[in-house]
Amino acid sequence: MKKVVLAYSGGLDTTFCGLYLSKELGYEVHAVLVNTGGFSTEELKAADTKSQKLGIASFTVIDRLEEFYEKVIKFLVFGNILKNQTYPLSVSTERIVQAQALAEYAKAIGADAIAHGSTGAGNDQVRFDMIFQILLPEIEIITPIRDLKLSREQEIDFLKTQGVEMDFEKSKYSVNKGIWGTSVGGAETLTSDQYLPDDAFPTPISKTEAEEISLTFKNGAFIGLNDKDFTHPTEAIQALEKIASPFGIGRDIHVGDTIIGIKGRVGFEAAAALIIIKAHHLLEKHTLTKWQIFWKNQLSEFYGNHLHEGHYLDPVMRNIEAMLLDSQEKVSGKVFVKLKPEHFILKGIESVHDLMSSEFGSYGEMNLGWTADDVKGFTKITGNQTAIYHQINKENG
Repeated sequence: MKKVVLAYSGGLDTTFCGLYLSKELGYEVHAVLVNTGGFSTEELKAADTKSQKLGIASFTVIDRLEEFYEKVIKFLVFGNILKNQTYPLSVSTERIVQAQALAEYAKAIGADAIAHGSTGAGNDQVRFDMIFQILLPEIEIITPIRDLKLSREQEIDFLKTQGVEMDFEKSKYSVNKGIWGTSVGGAETLTSDQYLPDDAFPTPISKTEAEEISLTFKNGAFIGLNDKDFTHPTEAIQALEKIASPFGIGRDIHVGDTIIGIKGRVGFEAAAALIIIKAHHLLEKHTLTKWQIFWKNQLSEFYGNHLHEGHYLDPVMRNIEAMLLDSQEKVSGKVFVKLKPEHFILKGIESVHDLMSSEFGSYGEMNLGWTADDVKGFTKITGNQTAIYHQINKENG
């Protein structure tokens, strides 16, 4: 039998793919779950059990959590990247690391094909296909749901005929959970005017009393929470998510342009990601110069869009990462945050690199480093060309 490696999570789409590939196409299916932070130990065991019931040849878990941070999340923070000023690229960026891990595994076992459960209307199909085509140009890519143009209802009908038991009512929402947030797609996101109901989000709102916390950054990396330092930033992210998500913080719907040219909406819950990005951004505004911030903004916008559209392997991405990494040398200190139901407040920062130093003057109050004549001369010179333009054009109509 021909071997196929299947990107597997145990959800509706990949369950359908596992059965279809084996029963309809006759492949020996090797299911691989690449964990980038979205699965508990219990959930991984449940996915294994489900794969065995489907008759899948093998089930393998590949842990890529720390690699996901080092290759992707770190630079999303350094760049303060929010797609369309809203979405922290939660689950979409996981696909880059997952696809690379799947390609490595397929090559290692000598697979004839590689498969994923993407539809023909979303971004993931491009992200997976692009990585596979670059790293495994000789292997066939199979996408049953895309190729058959199936709806979720048709997938459910097929699984029922095969005797598969799962919570099909819950499957009306497509939920993808990861360390950088959880995406939620469903009936409401297919409209332009409706919002997701509370129970569609994974974490119920259970905290109502305000809570104050502090985030510690070292060279741009989030390493500590409430004066406790962690061995690795992934641990700090998970600890913050546990504290903040019960407030209902980080819930929103992202509206954007898909890679294939249509508009799309997706709900998400990303408490830790949004707090970290906003806190890091505030710390940068205190510790970086005007021109560092300006050029970081330009490159970060491009980096986020390019990453979102699957171009991770383009060498220009390594060039931009080098600049982002270098810019973080002085981005160290604490950021103080107040958490409230469904929102948070950035209270301020503390850093030895804070450029807002009273030693040189206080904005709107007093100056210590220049005289009134210095400012008069500076203003005349800096506005000189604009003054000449208006004078000449006033005289000549």
